[in-house]
Amino acid sequence: MNDTVISAENLSLTFETNDGPVHALKDINLDIAKGEFVSFIGPSGCGKTTFLRCMADLETPTGGEITVNGVTPREARKSRAYGYVFQAAGLYPWRTIGGNIRLPLEIMGYSKEDQARRVQQVLELVELDGFDRKFPWQLSGGMQQRASIARALAFDADILLMDEPFGALDEIVRDHLNEQLLDLWARTEKTIGFVTHSIPEAVYLSTKIVVMSPRPGRIADVIDSPLPKERPLEIRDTPEFIEIAHRVRDGLREGHADG
Repeated sequence: MNDTVISAENLSLTFETNDGPVHALKDINLDIAKGEFVSFIGPSGCGKTTFLRCMADLETPTGGEITVNGVTPREARKSRAYGYVFQAAGLYPWRTIGGNIRLPLEIMGYSKEDQARRVQQVLELVELDGFDRKFPWQLSGGMQQRASIARALAFDADILLMDEPFGALDEIVRDHLNEQLLDLWARTEKTIGFVTHSIPEAVYLSTKIVVMSPRPGRIADVIDSPLPKERPLEIRDTPEFIEIAHRVRDGLREGHADG
């Protein structure tokens, strides 16, 4: 049985601009299997987010193919195959935390009872139980981002796409959320695509790390992590962790040299 969830074959994307074409992605080949945690890392402008947006049907490739659950990204979007978490929490200030999480469920036509049950479920999942009546401004940045993750999880999609969700947070909060995200991934067994600029974050979270080169965005290296699924933060001090981090750094350096 094929457990490939996301598959890209010779994927390319060129943006037409007033200054001429911009080659954002070029000849990307990658398979992501069910239940994997895959991080995309590379310099700014290397196409990490663009690749994630292609998966989510937010950008349309100009060459090659990409499938999500064996269908086009558009069909996958219509069947609600994934939740998407943006860089900013993007919560509506006039809605409570519960109201923000309920929004996609309202749009999708879930019953009031189902909405209430699912909101409660995901609030517990991201450890925000009891905050449903609070407003975004009453929560810290880290808590807002957890609410944003809860909203993406509310309709129980199998795939979670995350675009630098912790990039704006300080290191201590980020570490804590990294731990919580790993715990959430272990409990839900979702397939996660995660964009980051941080080498330690990519190594700590992932089963697979995709290192991308500067524009045109290409895959410089794909690293399958040998780290165990159980990962306390202290694992970052181990020789195995440091060795993977070195390989990521080397891939980034080589990508720059080739770019």
